[in-house]
Amino acid sequence: MNVASVIKSRGKLKTLIWLILSLGLPLVSIAEQIDDPGRADTDVDFRWGVSIPMADGVALNGTLYRPKGSGDDPLPTIVTITPYISDRYHPDAQYFARNGFGFLIVDTRGRGNSEGEFKPLDLEDGRDGHDVVEWIAKQPWSNGKVVMRGGSYGGYNQWATARYFPDGLATIVPIASPYHGIDFPMNHNVPYPYVIQWLTLTAGRTPQGNTFGDGGFWNRKYLDYHESGRPFAELDDIVGMPNETFARWVSHPMADDYWAARVPSANELARLELPILTITGYYDGDQPGAMEYYRRHMQHGSARAKANHYLVFGPWNHSGTRLPTQEFGGLKFGDKMMFDAFALDRDWYRWTLGEGPRPEFIADRVNWFVAGANKWRSAPSLAEVADSELVLHIVSPDTDAESAFASGTLTRSAAEASDVDQYVYDPLDLGKARAGTADSYITDQTEVMMTDGDGLIYHSEAFDRPLEIAGYIRLEAWLETNVPDTDINATLYEVLADGSSIALTGQTMRLRHRDGLDQERLMQPGVPERVVFDRFTFFSRQIAAGSRLRLFLRPANGLAQQRHYNGPGAVSMQSKDDARTAVVSLQMGPQTPSTLTLPVVSAGTSEPGQ
Repeated sequence: MNVASVIKSRGKLKTLIWLILSLGLPLVSIAEQIDDPGRADTDVDFRWGVSIPMADGVALNGTLYRPKGSGDDPLPTIVTITPYISDRYHPDAQYFARNGFGFLIVDTRGRGNSEGEFKPLDLEDGRDGHDVVEWIAKQPWSNGKVVMRGGSYGGYNQWATARYFPDGLATIVPIASPYHGIDFPMNHNVPYPYVIQWLTLTAGRTPQGNTFGDGGFWNRKYLDYHESGRPFAELDDIVGMPNETFARWVSHPMADDYWAARVPSANELARLELPILTITGYYDGDQPGAMEYYRRHMQHGSARAKANHYLVFGPWNHSGTRLPTQEFGGLKFGDKMMFDAFALDRDWYRWTLGEGPRPEFIADRVNWFVAGANKWRSAPSLAEVADSELVLHIVSPDTDAESAFASGTLTRSAAEASDVDQYVYDPLDLGKARAGTADSYITDQTEVMMTDGDGLIYHSEAFDRPLEIAGYIRLEAWLETNVPDTDINATLYEVLADGSSIALTGQTMRLRHRDGLDQERLMQPGVPERVVFDRFTFFSRQIAAGSRLRLFLRPANGLAQQRHYNGPGAVSMQSKDDARTAVVSLQMGPQTPSTLTLPVVSAGTSEPGQ
């Protein structure tokens, strides 16, 4: 999960790129990031070892920060509940204490100095969150108003707490929040080896930072897994860390009742009307999770709930949703993408608590950054982000689309005659697994240039004027396979006039789950079928004049992905003995039109200040 933005780790960055397309996690010092009087070198009151009783008798440990000299004056209190122990949020706590808030950091059950047993992403998180919030609201130093803050696991913890409706909870600000089964511990039902790396980080009571952060170590372990030919279900044993949680997660390979019990239900979301500010990034590996919470709340929530739920998108990676850096993944973004997440949260709390105006940064209910144009836009709803669509047809009458230099075409004109392109994926060929991924994952073209018959590539013509895309793309592909199941990666790029490229969005599809994440239907070999890729990540970018778009389809066989041997059985149980070479055919023609639909912004949206 990208769940842990805890340790600066190139290894994790390499691991996560294959999940959605790209993620990263560099941490920087918050104190030196932005010039703000609230981060001045002033003292705060500090109370270590605060014991917080839970309903079942377990005591959690908290660390309390308050404005200097405030004594027990009743103040609104921010709470963060974390498995990464309280020390992780020491800078955050000082900042908010200097700005007039109490700030309580709580070690998750079984972590740090809290009693009990840590069960990652389980039911105890929400129940404990409820008890923590209610306990705070009753303390003499609390004015009864409690707000929550945190990213990644800290974002998930807010949703887990809110579903239990504790008294005093005034607002939540979930940032980069993972959602069970959507982005962690599997990406739309496709597990990935990083999960055992994260379970190592959170093993025991304190973070195993050096082990977790050793990218070279984990790449070697992942390669051991691929080379062994053993089932993914044995990954914990291959790594050397047998883990009950890993085994339990692997035993639930699709969206079932186990996962549903660990997220807010439709009835709970219908009752949830407190103000919510959701923040995520285009290159945030937990964007699918953050947006699953958002979409489900928009689906089941009341009119009041929808009016109180705000959304902020930017071209940030996982850690950048809290500590943005202007340059990462090999690309430097416009300076206006930089924002002070601490100040935004501070002003949000003041507004929702009736102590200040709405933050200027929030122009409307949905706010997003247009990369390439270096500007912000806003709209009343997610459906109103784009106001038109551009449909590009996938054709290749003069080529087999088998390489970057013999690619097919994305065109506005439908195919006039039927055609078929195909690629071959041999799961016993470890070439791509050995290749790994690049640090400059947004701009790197290694995988594209290495493609020769084991992927399909399509380019549009160069655009004669800028094209602003914002939202979710949709790929409808007529596919035929000779195997009952396989995994396919689809990635969209902007290719600039100088030949460099920028990764925009991506999706991994396990074909057996093409009808839905709670359904399983194997492909019928030799029978073409329309497959809809509609789980791409949200992005916004102004495609430059002279640029082209590139669509890249390939097997999901990277070092940081689960190896699918293309058999019909449970993928986590398949081994090299089940291996089948897959031939994936893409059909194009009047009766089998394969298309790419782009959400386009031409009018109807606003820019801040207009």
